[in-house]
Amino acid sequence: MAPTAFKKPPQAPPVFVGTAATIVKDTERLIERSRTLQDQIIASVGQEHASFEMVVLPMAHNEASSSLESHILVFYQAVSAEKTVRDASTEADKLIDDFSIESNMREDLYKLVDAAFQKKERLDLESQRLLEKERKDYIRNGLSLPAGLKRDRFKEIKKRLSQISIQFQKNLNEENGGLWFTSDELEGVPEDVLSTLTKGDGINEGKLRLTFKYPDLFPTLKYAKNPITRQKVFIDNENKSNQNVPLFKEAVLLRDEAARLLGYPNHAAFKIEDKMAKTPATVDEFLGDLRKRLAEGGAREKEILQELKEKDLKSRGKEESFDGHYFVWDHRYYSRLQLEKDYQLDQQKVAEYFPLQTTLNAMLRIFEELLGLAFVEITTEDRSAISPSGKGEDIVWHPDVQVFSVWDDEGEGQAFVGYLYTDLHPRDGKYGHAANFNLSPGFINPNGSRRYPATALVCNFSKPSLKKPSLLKHDEVVTLFHELGHGIHDLVSKTKYARFHGTSVVQDFVEAPSQMLENWCWTPSQLKALSQHYSTLSPEYLASWKEHATGQSQPPEKIPDDLIDNLVKTKHVNDALFTLRQLHFGMFDMAVHEPKTHEELEKTDCTELYNRLRTEITCLDGPEVLGMGTDWGHGQATFGHLIGGYDAGYYGYLSSQVYSMDMFHSVFAKDPMNGKEGRRYRHAVLEKGGSQDEMKSLEDFLGRKPSSDAFYRELGLA
Repeated sequence: MAPTAFKKPPQAPPVFVGTAATIVKDTERLIERSRTLQDQIIASVGQEHASFEMVVLPMAHNEASSSLESHILVFYQAVSAEKTVRDASTEADKLIDDFSIESNMREDLYKLVDAAFQKKERLDLESQRLLEKERKDYIRNGLSLPAGLKRDRFKEIKKRLSQISIQFQKNLNEENGGLWFTSDELEGVPEDVLSTLTKGDGINEGKLRLTFKYPDLFPTLKYAKNPITRQKVFIDNENKSNQNVPLFKEAVLLRDEAARLLGYPNHAAFKIEDKMAKTPATVDEFLGDLRKRLAEGGAREKEILQELKEKDLKSRGKEESFDGHYFVWDHRYYSRLQLEKDYQLDQQKVAEYFPLQTTLNAMLRIFEELLGLAFVEITTEDRSAISPSGKGEDIVWHPDVQVFSVWDDEGEGQAFVGYLYTDLHPRDGKYGHAANFNLSPGFINPNGSRRYPATALVCNFSKPSLKKPSLLKHDEVVTLFHELGHGIHDLVSKTKYARFHGTSVVQDFVEAPSQMLENWCWTPSQLKALSQHYSTLSPEYLASWKEHATGQSQPPEKIPDDLIDNLVKTKHVNDALFTLRQLHFGMFDMAVHEPKTHEELEKTDCTELYNRLRTEITCLDGPEVLGMGTDWGHGQATFGHLIGGYDAGYYGYLSSQVYSMDMFHSVFAKDPMNGKEGRRYRHAVLEKGGSQDEMKSLEDFLGRKPSSDAFYRELGLA
C-alpha cells in the first residue's frame, strides 16, 4: 500500500482525449496564441528597451505552457490505435514544425533578442544560457543570410525537411508487411513465438504469417534453423519501407544545401558545432581509431563463429551447404548458439526468470533505492479520482497503458516528482522500436510554482498469453532498463525553463546516463533482484510450466547463481562485432553528411554506400557475395534515427559510452546500489538537464575531466 501522503498528487495527470476532429483545431489554437504573443512583443517593445524580461521570458513561458498540450498532440501519431487520430496528429506535427520555422526566421524577433543579448544584463546562469541559445538559434535558422532569395530558399528547405521527417517516420510506424512460412521453414523458432502468429487460409493454408515487428523478427533470426528462412526475413526486413529511399536521399541533399547556404562546409560541420565533439574531424578520428582497434578482434570473432557454423551444418548432415561464408543473417543465430554451446547459456531459460511486469517493478525498486524515489501505480479504481475529467480512462491513451505517480522518498522529502507511463506491447500503427517520449516537461511557472513532468516509455515486447506472461530475453532486460533510464532522467530533472528539461541535452551526451545504467543488468546482485521465475507468479503459470517440464522440480524463485555466472561471462562475447555494427551506422551517417562537395553527394548512391560500408566495416558477408549486387536492400530507408534527429549524431551512441563507462567504473562499479552516490548522481547530473554545459555536469560529478580509459578497457582495447 502506498503511504497516505502519496495518494493524491498535487498536480493532475495529462489527459488523452484528442480526436481526429479536435487535434488539428487545438494545434491551430496554440499556434495562434503564440503568434499573437510574438506580435504583441514586437508592437510593444522597441530595440532600445529590449531586455530578457520583456522579450525572451514571455516567449519562454508561452513555450512551456504550450508544450503541455503540443507534446501530447504530436504523441498520438506514435501510439493511437485509431488511424484517423494518428493522421490528425501527423498533421498537427507538420503545423507545429512549420510555425516553428516561421518563428525562428522572424527577423523582427531576432533583432529584439539580439538587442537584449547586447545589453549584457546580469542574469542567473540558466536565463543567460537561454538567451544565448535563443539568439544562436535564430542565426542557425538562416537569419545570418541577407533577406531575399537565399533566405527564402533556406526557409523552403527547412519546411521540406520537416515534411520528410514526419512522412518517413509515419511510413515506419504504419508498416505492416510480413511473410508466410510453413512450420518446417520456421523449425527452431520457439513455440511461444509461433503460437502468436496469424494462421493462414486459402492459398496460405497451413502457413504462419511473420511480421517485421520485433517480437517476431528477432526470435526468428536467432532461432530459425533454416538459413534460407533467415536470409529471406533479413532481406525483406531491409526492404520493408522502400518508399523512404527517395525521402532519405532528398533529406541528406537538402541538409547539405542548407549548411552550405549558412557558410558551413557540410551538414556535419553545422550539426556538430554545438555538441561535445565540436568538429567532424574529432568524430572521424574517434570512429576511425575505434575501427582500427576493433578490426583484429572482429576478424577473430568471425572466424570462431564461422567454424561453429561449419560444425553445426555438419552435425545436421548439411555439410555440403557450407560455402565458407558467414552471412549477416547468420549472426544472431550463431551468436545465440555459441552462448548455448560454449557458455551453457539457454536464453529461453534465462527469459523464464524475467517476466515483463515483475521485472519492471523490480527495476523501479532499484531506482527507488538508488535515487531516493517512490513509484505508486495508479490502478483503474484510483484513476478517476485524479483525472481532471473524472474519467479514469481519459488519463491513458490505450487500455494496455500503466501509469505511476512518482515521488521523492522520505529521505528526499516526499515531494511529488511527476508521472511515468508505460506502453509495452506492439499493435498496428504503433511506433515500432523502444523509446522514451516526454509528454509534458517540468519548469517553473510565472507565479514561481513548479510544474511537474510526465514521461512515457513506449516499447514492443511480446504480449502475454493465457499460459505465460511476457518473458524478456536478457538483451530485452537491458533495453527496458536503458529506456527507463531516459524516463527517470526526464522525471527527476529540475530546470527553470522547459527548453532545458530532462533529456534536452546535447546529442553526444544524451545516451550516457542510460548507457551507464545498463551495467546494473550485468551485476550479479541486481540480476538476482530483478528476477522471478514465472512459475512462481500464479498456480496457473505453474501448471503451464509443468506441461513443458515433465518430471522436473519447480525452478527456484530467483535466478540461480550458476545461470547468473554463465550470463555475466557472456557480457563481452562478440563485443568487437557488435561495436563494428554500431560503427557501420555511425560512419555511414558521417559519410552522407560530410561530402567534399554538393555535387559529390548528388552522385552518391546511398543504398550502395550503406551496403558497401556494412560489408567493409562489420566483417559479415552480405547478399553481394551471392551475386545480388549492392541494391539488394535499402537499410537506410528503415533507419529512423538519421531522419528523426540523430543526423550527423549517431556517433553519440559510441562516444557517450566514454562518459558512461567512466561514471560507472569511477563511482558505481564497487557498489552499484550505493544510495549516497546515486543521489549525488541524481542531483549533479540528471537534475541539471540541459540547464548548464553538459561537460560541467560531468566534471562536477567525477571531480575531474572525463577519461576514455574505462571505455577502452571495457572493450578489451586498453
